[in-house]
Amino acid sequence: MSSAKTHRDEPSTQRRPERQRDAERTKAELIQVATEVFAQDGYSGARVDEIAERTSTTKRMIYYYFGGKEQLYLAVLENAYQGIRTAEQDLDVAGLDPVAAIRRLAELTYDYHLAHPEFIRLVSIENIHRGEFIRRIDALRAIANPAATLINDILVRGRNDGTIREDVDQIDVHMMISAYCVFQVANRHTFGHLFGRDMGDGALQGHHRAMIGDVIARWLAV
Repeated sequence: MSSAKTHRDEPSTQRRPERQRDAERTKAELIQVATEVFAQDGYSGARVDEIAERTSTTKRMIYYYFGGKEQLYLAVLENAYQGIRTAEQDLDVAGLDPVAAIRRLAELTYDYHLAHPEFIRLVSIENIHRGEFIRRIDALRAIANPAATLINDILVRGRNDGTIREDVDQIDVHMMISAYCVFQVANRHTFGHLFGRDMGDGALQGHHRAMIGDVIARWLAV
């Protein structure tokens, strides 16, 4: 009797991990597609019906997993910020001198922004809403801390060896890098039209990448 019962229970036990993986895959797909839709149409213009149509799920499942449009948008925002923070945390600059390290971080940020224009559009949309939604995501402040810590660690190393100036902090540096990198994506079409330069031209990307590295390195170097 005991052996037969164990045999009958095995399929149920085995199905749980598979169901969990299916749920994780579905949620990841929903966030990916929702990111595209919200970045394209904004929060007000995005339709849950369209997100459902473009995924292998249903509108009912969106509400099941996230609770509604607003909660899905919040999940998209959190995931978008987590993406760039993860890229920064994966950056290994311990073996570089401080000025070279900050240059490498600036270059990484430039590369990430160009590769993820939807991130910039989401940030722009959120600023249009005066940060209404981002304030509801408590985890974002914690997510942002490693970026500031990474920059601060580089600045401290540079001040200790006399290669980096004393009168700027990690938020100043983060703002300078972000401002340049965001401009490259957010103003691509208007700036390109006004000055006849294709900001998406791959031949220019190396030049622009070197520019932000030079600006930050020369600004911070003693």
